[in-house]
Amino acid sequence: MSKLKTRKPTGAVPWPLILVEGGEKAGKSWAAAEFTADDRLGQSYWLDLGEGAADEYAAIEGADYLVIEHDGTYRSILEQVQAVHAEAKRSNDAGEKPVVLVVDSMTNEWDQLKDWATERARESKRGRKELAADPNAEVKPAGNLWNDSNARHYRIMNLLMQFPGIVIMTARGKEVAVIGSDGNPVAGQRDWKVEGHKNLGYDSSAWVRLSRTDVPQIVGVRSVHAGIRPGVDKVRKAPNFTLSWLIFDVLKCDPATAKVRDLRPLDATPEAVAAAPEHYDDEHTPPSVADRARAQVAAQTLETRLRAELSTANSRDELTRIWKAAGDLPDPKCGELRADVERTVADIERNDAAPTESAEADAA
Repeated sequence: MSKLKTRKPTGAVPWPLILVEGGEKAGKSWAAAEFTADDRLGQSYWLDLGEGAADEYAAIEGADYLVIEHDGTYRSILEQVQAVHAEAKRSNDAGEKPVVLVVDSMTNEWDQLKDWATERARESKRGRKELAADPNAEVKPAGNLWNDSNARHYRIMNLLMQFPGIVIMTARGKEVAVIGSDGNPVAGQRDWKVEGHKNLGYDSSAWVRLSRTDVPQIVGVRSVHAGIRPGVDKVRKAPNFTLSWLIFDVLKCDPATAKVRDLRPLDATPEAVAAAPEHYDDEHTPPSVADRARAQVAAQTLETRLRAELSTANSRDELTRIWKAAGDLPDPKCGELRADVERTVADIERNDAAPTESAEADAA
């Protein structure tokens, strides 16, 4: 039986993860660029995801940041977030001023993952069959594809939530019709929707809404200093809003004492699932850190081998075997490899269906 492990809470203010959302041309990117002029900050970095404001907004008085370069692919974006996370940790460990990361915008981040799920659905066996019958058919991604998209989103989000510095996320927001239980809009009722992953508001430590026609609003904060009681106090309007005011005055973030959120992502990989405590004995104990590390190495080795085989596979039997073997990989690696196999199968089928030059000549 395991021993109870506890610790005293620190009461420290964590590094903030700020969501700044609003309608078009409401000043979201401007507010982020303006924030980088604060002399309490260290190096600021700007991750532009489909917005294109990074270069121009450097002309804002005092704005000081470096633009992160990427090639637009998920892998490149993830690697750059990992790199800036490592730099923020180095800076924090060295006692330097806090690193700032601006992500502009999380709306486009989620749109990319939605498009990825849709393209995988279209390339699946079911999708190809539906499109063959109707090239304009709507092919909806199945649940497993949405699970893969969510997993990709949280690989990035977990880095942002545990960032040893300050993160500003922008997102688009707009009024939408309220949909009733019958699936139709409810007359006269409107709601506000943040365009992005549905948990952006939950995952952020402070949520700000900007508008072209109204003063900035503090929608919600996770803070003992802000004085906003959920369900009691109305949304707080802030006519003199700046991100510096919110972070340093309202949230009371002190770079000298701020801590990374103690967020432990729950491990759902098959090799980490243990039996219930009452079933433990000397021969059947929960997987150790070493066991999980060995399982990860084994998964990487299997993926490398299967991808090497895929690069030379030219028959359906070989591709079917690789597709089945991919089931031993953890998500999302399994989904990625199977999608590549399905694309290869589709290429073979297209080549088989295409008439050869000689056949066309004979027909002529």
